[in-house]
Amino acid sequence: DDQIERERASQNLSGGCCALAAIYLMGKFYVANAGDSRAIIIRNGEIIPMSREFTPETERQRLQFLAFLRPELLGKEFTHLEFPRRIQPKELGKKMLYRDQNMNGWAYKKVEEDDLKFPLIYGEGKKARVMATIGVTRGLGDHDLKVFSSNIHIKPFLSCFPEVRVYDLTQYEHCPDDVLVLGTDGLWDVTNDKEVASVVMEVLTSYEPNDPCRYTMVAQELVLRSRGVLKERGWRMANDRLGSGDDISVFVIPLGGPGNYT
Repeated sequence: DDQIERERASQNLSGGCCALAAIYLMGKFYVANAGDSRAIIIRNGEIIPMSREFTPETERQRLQFLAFLRPELLGKEFTHLEFPRRIQPKELGKKMLYRDQNMNGWAYKKVEEDDLKFPLIYGEGKKARVMATIGVTRGLGDHDLKVFSSNIHIKPFLSCFPEVRVYDLTQYEHCPDDVLVLGTDGLWDVTNDKEVASVVMEVLTSYEPNDPCRYTMVAQELVLRSRGVLKERGWRMANDRLGSGDDISVFVIPLGGPGNYT
């Protein structure tokens, strides 16, 4: 993240990205995630999550706590409190459900003038945004990112620190059909863990266990199925659901070699 900031200054480059990394060291996989990509292990048909997405919803309390400690980061346009919907001026003095950085559930408060400001976190699911700008809360770069038509920087709320999960390969016997799948949000937006596992098993069983291209073909099939086919109504998947309109990158990494196959 620091290097990206230096390049921004020296080479006039801007931008940012999420990061998902898998490192194998001394019998263990270390999976580090900063963003909304995802990693899962499929072992003997079982799905083992190796990351979680960092979004305005999953990191709501961290974001609100920072805004509570440093309200100047919000300018005069935003409030760190969250409400079920936008509050209208006519509702001043009335009671409204809200939650702050210390709350998991909701409580009532009397609506004040400051509560009419736009909330720090607004929207649900994939539509949730920090300051109506960005839908992911960890990653690299984005040092120049600002709220539209303002001088309010988003970067203070974006963390470059990943969450790391560890998987010990020595604790299990792995066959060639056991894999680690890494994918960007373009995959997971339209394909859930069970659907990915189903495609993995379907493609792997059509190749010999010692065929090294079988894992590349799984990754290719996951990309193709998630993108879908271009029709009159846009990209559509096999079940006629809307295909992914985002970038899709997939890695499929075997956890066991042919020698482990039984």
